[in-house]
Amino acid sequence: MGGESLLPSASQCCNFLLVLILGSLPYGAESGAHERRLLNDLLANYNKLERPVINESDAVVLTFGLTLQQIIDVDEKNQLLTANVWLNLEWTDVNLRWNESEYGNVKDIRIPPATIWKPDILMYNSASEAFDGTYPTNVVVKSDGGCSYIPPGIFKSTCKIDITWFPFDDQNCDMKFGSWTYNGFNLDFQLKDEKGDLGTYVLNGEWDLLGVPAKRNEVVYECCPEPYLDITFIIQIRRRTLYYFFNLIVPCVLIASMAVLGFTLPPDSGEKLSLGVTILLSLTIFLNTVSAIIPITSDSPLIGTYFNCIMFMVASSVVTTIMILNYHHRLADTHEMPEWVRVLFLQWIPWLLRMSRPGEKITRKTIMMQNKMKELDLKEKSSKSLLANVLDMDDDFRPSSTLPHSHVHPHHPSHAHPQQNNGGFIRQMSVDREPWPTVSGTLPAQSEETSSSFPPGAHRELSLILKEIKIITDKIRDDEESAAIENDWKFAAMVLDRLCLIVFTLFTIVATVAVLAAAPHVIVT
Repeated sequence: MGGESLLPSASQCCNFLLVLILGSLPYGAESGAHERRLLNDLLANYNKLERPVINESDAVVLTFGLTLQQIIDVDEKNQLLTANVWLNLEWTDVNLRWNESEYGNVKDIRIPPATIWKPDILMYNSASEAFDGTYPTNVVVKSDGGCSYIPPGIFKSTCKIDITWFPFDDQNCDMKFGSWTYNGFNLDFQLKDEKGDLGTYVLNGEWDLLGVPAKRNEVVYECCPEPYLDITFIIQIRRRTLYYFFNLIVPCVLIASMAVLGFTLPPDSGEKLSLGVTILLSLTIFLNTVSAIIPITSDSPLIGTYFNCIMFMVASSVVTTIMILNYHHRLADTHEMPEWVRVLFLQWIPWLLRMSRPGEKITRKTIMMQNKMKELDLKEKSSKSLLANVLDMDDDFRPSSTLPHSHVHPHHPSHAHPQQNNGGFIRQMSVDREPWPTVSGTLPAQSEETSSSFPPGAHRELSLILKEIKIITDKIRDDEESAAIENDWKFAAMVLDRLCLIVFTLFTIVATVAVLAAAPHVIVT
């Protein structure tokens, strides 16, 4: 019990098994030894600052390609394009060649780019804070000296946004790549393909990719004889308009339609003016939404022009609504209708719009007849009421101090109007009482008997009654004339309302169709 146990512990057993496993493995792999020896031989006397050519007068031929993975963002406000791009650079390094048979048939190796020479390729129009947005991946070197370098990166480049046809616009964003220090005599650019590789492209929800053509540019400046080369890839994109069509165009058309339908509201509803102001504020909010998207430039986009036209239409509708309400609530005591208003809004415009008043049909013939009647200057209006007949008594009986000395004037101006001589009983009474004395002041016996039948002071009371009746009839006539004038103003307001409804409806339709017709394309899904 007090002696130590002769059995090995569990940890000792594990260590023994690990030693056996490691001892059973071969010491180093055959390929690993050749690759390590190859790397040592290649990089022993290698200078990464040396341009890899046999003759210094020769240029290193660089084949340049690009693979577009995704369009991340197009910032119209700041005019920036953010994209996920893989570059594909291929060149030949004469200092990195070997015989495959001498190194265990090793065909290619991977070397970090900081260890060997690589072209200093940068994007000239970069807007990134780090300027170079590539990730330094390893360079694949083949036995013939061919080097393949494919660095991925998030590139943020400047892009001139043309907002003329927004939101029905196409944009061309350039990505210009070139050497920062080498000229065309030292580094020769060649395109791998005439367009970028889109095999692994991820679709963008806002922009439709049309293509990525590439071109090689060679520029010779006056100061220097050597050419300067660059490769430019043009990312051609088209905005998908479905979102903007249903979120900007359609609401704008609906709001404009509401502004037009506001002319169908009666002026007495009290909501005619407030509706126009509300619609104007709604369009202002929409215009602010568009201005927050587009860049700040002096060029006006298509949607901005359309919104301005609709806003002008709504503002004009508010002004005309005020004018309509002014016409509708005018009174005969405060406003007299000008002749041009009467001719335009009571005759010709209603005739053109096929409008009519209750019980009166407006035609070209009736307009001409009304104009002829005005030329005759017929100012008196017919009155068929009994009170108008009573007015003849005041015309026939014009007593002096006493009734016997009063006499009739058969040629009173009121008798010149046939409208008032409609055979009333007072008129008949005046006829039956003829003849009155015209020369002498004496009355016939029959007249004296008739006059004696009136009680004293009856002629004075009758005169006062006739004056009161005349005042009442004049008041009624004035009220009828005032009502007629007010009805004329209300009808003129209704005509103006109908005219604005037609004009603004046509304006909205023409503006909408013109904008859609001028756009390069309308629906892009």
